[in-house]
Amino acid sequence: MRGRYVQLLWKPRSEALGTRRYRRPCDYSTFIPERIADTTFTLPIELTADLADAEAAVLRLQHSDDRLLDPLLHLLMRTESIASSRIEGIQVDVRDLARAEARRRVGRRVGARAQEVIGNVEAMQLAIGEAAAVDQLTLRELVSIHEVLMRDQLRTAGQVRTIQNWIGGNDHNPCGADFVPPPPEHVLGLLEDLCDFCNSDQMPPLVQAAIAHAQFETIHPFDDGNGRTGRALMHILMRRRGLAPGVTPPISVALAHARSAYINGLVAFRDDKLVEWLGIIASAALSSVALAERYRTAVSDLLAEWQQRLRDGANPRSDAAAWLILEQLPSYPVLNRADAAEFSGRSLPAVDLGLRQLEDAGILDPIRDQSPSRRSWEPSGLLDLIIELESEMPVGLRAG
Repeated sequence: MRGRYVQLLWKPRSEALGTRRYRRPCDYSTFIPERIADTTFTLPIELTADLADAEAAVLRLQHSDDRLLDPLLHLLMRTESIASSRIEGIQVDVRDLARAEARRRVGRRVGARAQEVIGNVEAMQLAIGEAAAVDQLTLRELVSIHEVLMRDQLRTAGQVRTIQNWIGGNDHNPCGADFVPPPPEHVLGLLEDLCDFCNSDQMPPLVQAAIAHAQFETIHPFDDGNGRTGRALMHILMRRRGLAPGVTPPISVALAHARSAYINGLVAFRDDKLVEWLGIIASAALSSVALAERYRTAVSDLLAEWQQRLRDGANPRSDAAAWLILEQLPSYPVLNRADAAEFSGRSLPAVDLGLRQLEDAGILDPIRDQSPSRRSWEPSGLLDLIIELESEMPVGLRAG
């Protein structure tokens, strides 16, 4: 996108820390992007065709087996959130994260790193739920997503920045930074313009989502959490525009596998190389659909294996709690008794019987070293499946 660089003088505060080198005034360049609400774009024919192919693939993904829909939705949304965190260097072992999620669901404390990723999962739930359903997207929705994402950072959660921030360089001043976003006095106006752009329907949904994300990243309106909020914005727009109304394509998995290409694409966007940026997002969307389809096949096969194990074991009645619990297991990489009672709607004695039948059949693996009142289980093979699928290099996008 077009914009302009403005030369400014950095004047350190009198109480600033650091050596004399960092306490001296210095020059820096800040980038102020053009507003985009009324901008039109002409794209090359080949790129237009690639984007149309990507949109068609995302639309096909929406037609999932009804039996698999709920667990697949949860699994893909969770996968997208974890990958979006990984792009920012926030990584937690898959098994440790699943156990932390289970602890948090029953009100127990979890580690700070795991909480950051869980916060992103919850922010994504808000994004594709309430935020995507509003008539007009406003700053309020973006702030709400950021507030959930950063809820453990009370000083900055949901707060649009009022100071200059920067990317790269040193911690003391923006002089020598890789990129300096617009000064704080420009931020609110640029965000309002971005929301106007998001409320338009004058361009293909994937193009709109890609441009909105890159513009948000360029504005960098928060002290932290901009990348994760901006990627959530992509999913808001794909859902609002009817491109991905149900199944979330895990685009961030592809972007995380090719992080350098992704970052270079954001730089290209600021350098008015829109075609390069849109090509990256088209490739990532196609890769994400391929991954989601592998998820669907793998989950279907795993469910069939579990069902056969249960039939070969207790073979309970068709309306038994064990079957109700089994159908939802792909949504719960770690399951506890409270989870099973809540989503099955059955009495605790019925749930306990169902859990015992699933454990006896080798479908639920008990997690050791837990008190009887806090027992939890891992669905057999599910975490290994998630790790295997997410470690595969998506087709079509390569690290650069």
